[in-house]
Amino acid sequence: MTNRLQDFSLDFFNLAGKTAIVTGGNTGLGQGYVVALAKAGADLFVVTHNTDWDETRELVEKEGRKITFFQADLTKKEVISEVVSACVEEYGKIDILVNNAGTIRRNPLLEYKEEDWNAVMAINLDAVYFLSQEVAKVMVEQKSGKIINIASMLSFQGGKFVPPYTASKHAVAGITKAFANELAEYNVQINAIAPGYVATANTEPIRADEKRNAEILSRIPAARWADPADLMGTVVFLSSRASDYINGHILAIDGGWLAR
Repeated sequence: MTNRLQDFSLDFFNLAGKTAIVTGGNTGLGQGYVVALAKAGADLFVVTHNTDWDETRELVEKEGRKITFFQADLTKKEVISEVVSACVEEYGKIDILVNNAGTIRRNPLLEYKEEDWNAVMAINLDAVYFLSQEVAKVMVEQKSGKIINIASMLSFQGGKFVPPYTASKHAVAGITKAFANELAEYNVQINAIAPGYVATANTEPIRADEKRNAEILSRIPAARWADPADLMGTVVFLSSRASDYINGHILAIDGGWLAR
């Protein structure tokens, strides 16, 4: 035990030499995860639906890290293997996967359309499952890897006006645990980050609603919305050697919301 205690150092958080795939990594929380991983030493393979890459590229290259962008619609299952193959071809391995890409569509339950349900589930759940499955094959062969899913407060609660988002985020929590059970023996850890209310483009309509915004702030002990920077340390920790014995966990970063 004494020797193990002496072995620990801050190098356990160092991601130098690691390669990370981040989906939806050029805006909002995804961009924060990308920059955090770069600052910790990782090279990036960013999967995005659009080509607005300049700012993210600059932020990563400023850290002296390599970044590759891959434009793809992750709701098309045939794209999944292309993403994995392209990353392995470019970097030779995949050490980290951050399943950040997602969407939300708001409507009252009684008016919710089937096409909106399908669109949300396709990116929030199906893409997470199939990409994780394909990346896991690489990680099992390597005998190492970290998969980080993005859950939500609505992995724990029901919410209003977002039934498929709630369903998908409950499911993300479930498959995080299921993958962890099967892959732990191969030294692959799967965990999830559950952000609270974060100031991003997705939440702008809620923040603009004075009544709803006040209700939310009254429930958060920290009395403020999170900034994407508030989640940067968490993604580094869950990607690093420092979290090797954490598996199947859903880590809430919520300013105390769930404790209220």
